[in-house]
Amino acid sequence: MTAGAARDHRGVHGGTAPRHDRAHERTHDEQGPQHDQLRGQELGPERGGEHGAAQDDLDAPWPRGISRQATMRISDVLRALGQEFPSVSHSKLRFLEEQGLIEPVRTPSGYRQYSQADVERLRFVLTEQRDSYMPLKVIKERLAAMDADPESAEHPAPRLAGTGSPARRRWTAQAVAEAAGVTEEFVQNLAQAGLLPASGGTFGSGAVEVARIAGALAEFGIEPRHLRSFRTAADRQVALVDQVVAPLRSQHASAARGRAASMASDMGELFTRLHAAWVRQGIDDLG
Repeated sequence: MTAGAARDHRGVHGGTAPRHDRAHERTHDEQGPQHDQLRGQELGPERGGEHGAAQDDLDAPWPRGISRQATMRISDVLRALGQEFPSVSHSKLRFLEEQGLIEPVRTPSGYRQYSQADVERLRFVLTEQRDSYMPLKVIKERLAAMDADPESAEHPAPRLAGTGSPARRRWTAQAVAEAAGVTEEFVQNLAQAGLLPASGGTFGSGAVEVARIAGALAEFGIEPRHLRSFRTAADRQVALVDQVVAPLRSQHASAARGRAASMASDMGELFTRLHAAWVRQGIDDLG
């Protein structure tokens, strides 16, 4: 592990959660809904208290206008985010907390409680990792900027956690085409070329960005069949990342699995930048 990775793993508080706390969490997870109900009764009006969203003052971090009353258990958070982020887990949430990206309230008994605003911050972090391959360090810096100026027009608009229609996780060919500004036939051609893996005739959220970029390249005469080698190279890079993080991901410790997810995201970003550097270098050499 590099010195930078070690610093990131220690997080902003200089260390991981105490060992006895982790064991306590595992015991609680095994005790079921009845214990959850008893635990919920222990939580007093801490952050947000009885005022909830009314505590939206000028110093409130992003997102403003959403309740900061900590009433959600970790199981509630996983349920709220699970459809959009199927791989999110207890260990992932705890790792993001260790990195200083989220600060749930602790009850007198030491249990974590989250607010709707916390869930929106988590959704932002997970989206940036998934769609932009952004390292946690960069995501943390962007959150800090958003906290400093919560009303900036450049910030994403939060969606009230746990309410409204769930985010669309699977896309039809027609939906991808409409979002990417291409034809449905073009999307189907991408799928037939192996550039858009489908499941049950639908696509993941990343399909929109692929279709959008492929559509722009099509204007230069680049057809889907020309992009197969790019897809093959990307698959090989993913396989290499998987080979590196597999030992960590196979461990039972939640910190290890969380670090594996962070390392995979960071390596994905580095692979992307390396590829871009090589392409730019090659283009420059064309004269």
